[in-house]
Amino acid sequence: MGIVGSTIKPFKNTAFQAGKDFFDVTEKDIEGKWAVFFFYPADFTFVCPTELEDLGEQYDTLQGLGVEVYGVSTDTHFSHKAWHDTSETIGKLKYAFLGDQNHALTNNFGVLREGAGLADRATFVVDPDGVIQLVEITPEGVGRNATELVRKIKAAKYWREHPGQVCPAKWEEGSETLAPSLDLVGKI
Repeated sequence: MGIVGSTIKPFKNTAFQAGKDFFDVTEKDIEGKWAVFFFYPADFTFVCPTELEDLGEQYDTLQGLGVEVYGVSTDTHFSHKAWHDTSETIGKLKYAFLGDQNHALTNNFGVLREGAGLADRATFVVDPDGVIQLVEITPEGVGRNATELVRKIKAAKYWREHPGQVCPAKWEEGSETLAPSLDLVGKI
């Protein structure tokens, strides 16, 4: 799984989200919406809270773009709640955290570290049809940048909504796009 252009597989995971009871999330819950699945190795770790906080700082922007956000690790939803309740950093986060202690979702996306029982540091952006449009996987010691994730989501949404247009490197919302054609070959 986890390849751009592939469709996500059915899943059912229990989530924790601040201010809510535990609840189940399935692939049906994201139908017709953009979604980010933000995998990280484990609760109560070191790089993970910095990434999760950075993503939290972009949460309102992502919500404004119509994007659902799910933090995912192989911990339980109970562990997610305990981390939320005891960490000042994690306690500020408003998006849902999916427990994946049986590794079903992590395996579905192809990011389970065999022998470790942990998820890779991986981000998947899924479009309203359930198709993976963006993938980022980094090594254990390299954190991700949520500002860049937002830029990529805006580009993916633009590309989906404007057939025949593509977004060049460093494209920002409102800047010029390209219309691929033979006339452009060798001129860029």
